[in-house]
Amino acid sequence: MSNTVADKLARKTRKKAPSKQVRLKLVYVDFWSAVKFSFLVSVCWAIVGIVATVLVYLVLMQTGLLAKVDSLFMDVVGDKNSLMTFLGFPQVFGFSVVVGILNIIVGTALGAVASLIYNLLTRIVGGFQLGFTSN
Repeated sequence: MSNTVADKLARKTRKKAPSKQVRLKLVYVDFWSAVKFSFLVSVCWAIVGIVATVLVYLVLMQTGLLAKVDSLFMDVVGDKNSLMTFLGFPQVFGFSVVVGILNIIVGTALGAVASLIYNLLTRIVGGFQLGFTSN
């Protein structure tokens, strides 16, 4: 039987350490942390929305779908009215930026309201119980 350091290390690695479990209750959410987190998430979603809108618009322009819709619109309404005056790139980009800014404001406000409601409910219910392990 060999009693080398490598054998001792191999035996130690075979033994599994017992995992410790901890049960905690989340009874308070910091208001300003929730506001900052919801603001950052809203900014990320606004950027994703703006980029997605621009990409969809560029794909629709390159495939010629918007040109066909514009010609159909001009056939129905009249040749003087063009749909592309409302659906130009600056208008679409500006609209997506405005919607993104509004989403940032609304998302941040919803995060603040959600943290306040959670803190009020934890006074009544007692909190949210979580379990953690040390694996």
